[in-house]
Amino acid sequence: MVASRTRIARPEAGSIPTNPGVYTFRDKDGRAIYVGKAKSLRSRLSNYFAADLHPRTRAMVEAAAEVDWIVTDNEVEALHLEVNLIKQHRPRYNVRYRDDKSYPYLAITLDEEYPRARVMRGPKKKGVRYYGPFAHAYAIRDTLDLLLRTFPMRTCSQGVFDRCRRRGRPCLLYDIERCAGPCVKAVTPEEHRAIALEMCQFLDGETKPVMKRLEEGMRQASTEQQYEVAAKMRDQLANVNKVIERQQMASSKPEDMDVIGVAEDELEAAFQVFFVRRGRVTGRKGFVVDKVEDLQSEELISKFLERTYVDADVPRQVLVPVEPHERELIERWLCDQRGSRVRIRVPRRGEKRALLDTVTENARQAFSRHRLKRASDFAARSRQLNELQGFLGMDEAPLRIECYDISNTGPTEAVGSMVVFEDGLPKRSDYRRFAIKWTSGPDDVAMMGEVIRRRFARFVEEQSTGPDRSRRFAYPPNLVVIDGGKGQLNRASDVMDELGVTGVAVVSLAKRMEEVFVPGEPEPIRIPRGAEALYLLQQIRDEAHRFALTYHRLKRGKKMTRSALDGIPGLGDSRRKQVLKHFGSVKRTREATLAEIEAVPGLPRGVAAAVYEALHAGRSGKQAS
Repeated sequence: MVASRTRIARPEAGSIPTNPGVYTFRDKDGRAIYVGKAKSLRSRLSNYFAADLHPRTRAMVEAAAEVDWIVTDNEVEALHLEVNLIKQHRPRYNVRYRDDKSYPYLAITLDEEYPRARVMRGPKKKGVRYYGPFAHAYAIRDTLDLLLRTFPMRTCSQGVFDRCRRRGRPCLLYDIERCAGPCVKAVTPEEHRAIALEMCQFLDGETKPVMKRLEEGMRQASTEQQYEVAAKMRDQLANVNKVIERQQMASSKPEDMDVIGVAEDELEAAFQVFFVRRGRVTGRKGFVVDKVEDLQSEELISKFLERTYVDADVPRQVLVPVEPHERELIERWLCDQRGSRVRIRVPRRGEKRALLDTVTENARQAFSRHRLKRASDFAARSRQLNELQGFLGMDEAPLRIECYDISNTGPTEAVGSMVVFEDGLPKRSDYRRFAIKWTSGPDDVAMMGEVIRRRFARFVEEQSTGPDRSRRFAYPPNLVVIDGGKGQLNRASDVMDELGVTGVAVVSLAKRMEEVFVPGEPEPIRIPRGAEALYLLQQIRDEAHRFALTYHRLKRGKKMTRSALDGIPGLGDSRRKQVLKHFGSVKRTREATLAEIEAVPGLPRGVAAAVYEALHAGRSGKQAS
């Protein structure tokens, strides 16, 4: 790859290579605001300087200060790079995707010694097998309740499992035959893993081996006149049949595919994806898309495929309503992701067309529901930011807003928070929290000054070392919001002046009357109660308060749960956990003899002696007195 850069003023045509590659438009602070790929970089970039640009494209070009590009060997490599850069930078002018809800999965934790079945949301973890997504968590629990009668694997948390193992008595699930009892060694680790793998096989759609095993076992038990065993297997067979019936048949053939439906207007689009495995619908997922780019339906489908399969399992076949832009290129990229052939198809007739129509109808209904409560689309957020710009008299809309808050209960465990909103949406990857270090006493004004100094001293330092876009503190905000009154505001403003930070507006939002103060002005800016700008400030302030309070509670909770084992020389976190795991509690550790403490696996004799002395120091003093 070869990298280069030029100013956003129209570059010389001869300076741009004709090779395929990826280009990035950046603003004056070096932030990526748009990432795209091109078969020919010269031809594609020249289009951005034409006279008849779409309004959204023109807004992007006007916001850009520079453009750089990376030359790749081929189009597939360019697509790989584009997808990764969009995922990394989340540029504001690229199409944005939001899950219309957080879908739960049934997860089998095969990375644990004793795998367990549980409901999980959020990013996928390595070593965990996922099934779904399901529409509701209770749907998973109902399904799991049926499956555990046939596949009795553990579902308890690690804490419950360890407690049962220490006391040598299983929980209720073992008594009602919903768990095989690995905590009390009723089954070996290998036998329990075999149960978990058989459940995975069943959930993968390979139901015939399980059905055959249960049917043969039932017949054999009946022949041997073991009628209770036969009745138990009959019930297990009925339960797995219920699970199979709950999975909607989508194809007469046992094939794997994803079916994508879409409904759209000029501003947004709604996608629905149905996951079909071995001919049955195993889950579904929905997305809402901000159409920041000017895209036709074919290009929108193409972008959606890139976004969906950058970090997801790729099936053998993907059904779409219209042929995506650059279909062959997308197919080659999907083949690379999967490691085998992948086909993108637009079904015209038959059961697959009927399934696609069903998915598309689901997308239309989801889009209709979303439009009824559309309050966060790109245009609405732009109006919100422009309104705030007008009230505060800023030169440009505050595309990046940082808000700071302090949380404490007296002089101890005081913390500060920094939350970031970009384009009116929270950017949680840039949130920061501060443990107050320099300020003594319950002085909120001084604490706010410390937090602002630490944040912007880091900004000045990173600016002086040159451009490095992996450093998120190197990006200055357009607007700083202080949760507090004039005292905190003036202190924050003074600190920023001392550090030489310019071009950043600073305001404070007082809770009592929701008044907005600016430095040097005795009277507040009164933003009307119903204004969207005030609602945005309140939303940012409340998020900063929530983030600070969460951190404060965490630190306070840790302080309150400190035990007698803390602070013993040589006893770090891992050894302390080993001691507690061995004895079960601090009380039992205190009752143990020195020889018993020395018997803890992995605990040196010197550390064991220090533990014994620390736990018996107070008792020895009492006895001596």
